[in-house]
Amino acid sequence: MPEAQVHPHPATSPLVRDRLFIANRWVAPHGSGFIDVIDPASETAIGRIPAGDDVDADAAVQAARAAFDAWSATAPAERAGYLARIAEGLRARSEELARLIAGEVGMPLKLAAAIQVGSPIAIFADYARLAGEVEWERQVGHSRVLREAVGVVACITPWNYPLHQIAAKVGAALAAGCTVVLKPSEVAPLNAFVLAEVIEAAGLPAGVFNLVTGYGPAAGEALVRHPDVDMVSFTGSTAAGRRIGEVAATTVKRVALELGGKSAAVILPDADLAAAVKGTLSACFLNSGQTCSAHTRMLVPETLYDEAARLAVQAASAFTVGDPLQPGVKLGPLASPAQRDRVRAYIRRGLEEGATLLCGGPEAPEGLAIGCYVQPTVFGNVDPSSTIAQEEIFGPVLSIVTYRDEDDAVRIANDTPYGLGGAVWAGSDEHAIAVARRLRTGQVDINGGGFNGRAPFGGYKQSGNGRELGTYGLDEFLEYKSLQCKPNRETA
Repeated sequence: MPEAQVHPHPATSPLVRDRLFIANRWVAPHGSGFIDVIDPASETAIGRIPAGDDVDADAAVQAARAAFDAWSATAPAERAGYLARIAEGLRARSEELARLIAGEVGMPLKLAAAIQVGSPIAIFADYARLAGEVEWERQVGHSRVLREAVGVVACITPWNYPLHQIAAKVGAALAAGCTVVLKPSEVAPLNAFVLAEVIEAAGLPAGVFNLVTGYGPAAGEALVRHPDVDMVSFTGSTAAGRRIGEVAATTVKRVALELGGKSAAVILPDADLAAAVKGTLSACFLNSGQTCSAHTRMLVPETLYDEAARLAVQAASAFTVGDPLQPGVKLGPLASPAQRDRVRAYIRRGLEEGATLLCGGPEAPEGLAIGCYVQPTVFGNVDPSSTIAQEEIFGPVLSIVTYRDEDDAVRIANDTPYGLGGAVWAGSDEHAIAVARRLRTGQVDINGGGFNGRAPFGGYKQSGNGRELGTYGLDEFLEYKSLQCKPNRETA
């Protein structure tokens, strides 16, 4: 299949993808429908993909099942070689991918190049390294314990960091010896076709990787309920994760879920307040707030509220909103009209429930009537039990919540259904770590500590189960088998 031609923004003609990738062949879909891919900056179609159905899902699963025995038996070093070639193939097309994902998701181009493309390349390269380093078997007493691939994996991925989430699942699964069926989000699927072309060029054996596009209730559920799928790895909303858990339970397949979040940044009295507020705003507004681990609640001492509110408004004003392909823009559009409307509704809900609007609001940003734009918004005096402090908004909306003392801060931080990310800012790392140990959440940034692609990513409570990235992500795709050997009499 020829390489995709990425059209300038706004698109003059949509990029049509009319084939699915199954068993190393680009095949016509069984489903007759197509899905338009919308550029959130212009609200025009930039692409079109097949609306695959249960027949397409079954064909992909059967291809993955047929390929599993041979692929799982390949030497780890051989699998590592394929993964390294995939990383290099993505690197060769990184500029194209950055523009493509900026057009699909709305992240400013410079950030998209670094995060949306740079991160997936690093993940595939890291799993190439890990495949050669993992201890695949060990002796435990008179047992030989093996680590083996779990089987055929359905990877169902979201639209906010589309290629990153694909890499986190597909890279780990392939390194483990699993075969894969990928169903990307229909909102941002075009980058997955580029990955399929890269995988095809890397020479991966037929059926090891398969791509099916379509809506969740059709193609996605067909994969989840399929008896020949051994595992489902899903990233998305908590509501969708519950549904996947219910459907997967009928065949008792393994399920890994990375779901929603309502992360708190706890700013302690001895912290550098200016640095903490600026860092929290950046972690909240990254990708226009469309980050599951975004720090959307800023917890400050009651005595520091006025200064924190002033600093938050000052920091928010630095987030220039506009076309993601234009230089200097820090906040692009949200990914879809539905997401824009959802976030604006939450802002109105915050006003209705009595929070103080410090900046922003539900109206379109000035001069941006067209496009899925939302003003960077900061609420003050937010009740910790209110809707905007409890539910995932998934937009550039920060809630400032006050607390009385350290115990009160920990209680508020833990008092949501979620437990994915968070932060603690203090006068010393030791102080921050002591508080971080009390937070029921999967990751905590200490005094602005950055993201680590080799550390485990995942959450507590309704933020899901399982972990991604590094050796922890690889573990999700492995089974343990113990071989009990008769003890040697001389060493018994």
